[in-house]
Amino acid sequence: MDVKRLVMRDLRRFEAIELVPSAGLNLLVGPNGAGKTSVLEALHLMAYGRSFRGRVRDGLVRQGAEALEVFVEWSEQGAGGDLRTRKAGLRHGGQGWNGRLDGRDVSHLGELCAALAVVTFEPGSHALIAAGAENRRRFLDWGLFHVEQDFLPVWRRYARALKQRNALLKSGGGSGQLDAWDHELADAGEALTRYREHYLAGLLPQVLETNGRLTRGVDIHGLELQPGWRRQELPLADALLLGRERDRLSGYTGVGPHRADWSLAFSGLPGREALSRGQTKLAALTMLLAQAADYAGRRGQWPVIALDDLPSELDADHQRRVLDHLLAQPGLQIFVTATEVPGAWANLALGKGLFHVEHGQIQPVARP
Repeated sequence: MDVKRLVMRDLRRFEAIELVPSAGLNLLVGPNGAGKTSVLEALHLMAYGRSFRGRVRDGLVRQGAEALEVFVEWSEQGAGGDLRTRKAGLRHGGQGWNGRLDGRDVSHLGELCAALAVVTFEPGSHALIAAGAENRRRFLDWGLFHVEQDFLPVWRRYARALKQRNALLKSGGGSGQLDAWDHELADAGEALTRYREHYLAGLLPQVLETNGRLTRGVDIHGLELQPGWRRQELPLADALLLGRERDRLSGYTGVGPHRADWSLAFSGLPGREALSRGQTKLAALTMLLAQAADYAGRRGQWPVIALDDLPSELDADHQRRVLDHLLAQPGLQIFVTATEVPGAWANLALGKGLFHVEHGQIQPVARP
């Protein structure tokens, strides 16, 4: 995927700006607080329906404005192998939103999120490894959402059954009603878990290869799914039945794929708790770039890669390893923010992809 034009209106400090990036590497430089990260937020918003720094209503709309607007035009490889141009627009006020994709209105935000694929590494990305399981489930489901056509209906089916069962638990629903929703939840949950298990198994070779290319001191050698119940001992239907009385007391379903997690195994380390903060960032970056490579292998094209404040997140050696690896991939477009052009990148041929961000404006910088 190759973004040709990005337009932002009333997003944080930007009243109205347009960016025409280059293919390959794009470096956005400027002082702290200038709005560099907001450019990546705009891409992330179109691809995920939210910012990586919080909800739209939590300060993403410029003060005094009713709603933000983002427009993205990009080229991608079609099913027949030919390049095609696509366009998407989103107007979001924090409560309601309107979207258009390729000239037509969309009724579900997921339609926009399915169109443009962006993988983002930012200062909060260490949460993928260090924080709660919800981050890791979201990572799994994003990958499946983009590469498995039949995954989304199964995910929605499970989410609906879980919502209904939890409502019955809270209202004191009868055993007959719970039996029916247990059956639906178990059937969808087993299918959802098979998707996740297969996805992680296929992702592991990419994780090992990416880890070997990018990092020093973080030796990943395994990746394992924890499905959310004792799957090796009993099917989900039995686990739900056995936990029913406990669930009635708590008012929610205590077992199932909504409680799933995954973990990495590290050579010479007992687990993620033993990682330093720097190692945690490298492990998260490895997983994100491995997921991007898996996407490229399955879809025949790379997602857009967005790296926020990379020089402050990685040392010079790892910066260069990451960029050398990414720049070697054909057809890959990268956006990187930094306060200045890092010394480790002095010999990179940035071409037209250098931009200065300050005072609510983005200006291309001529390179000698």
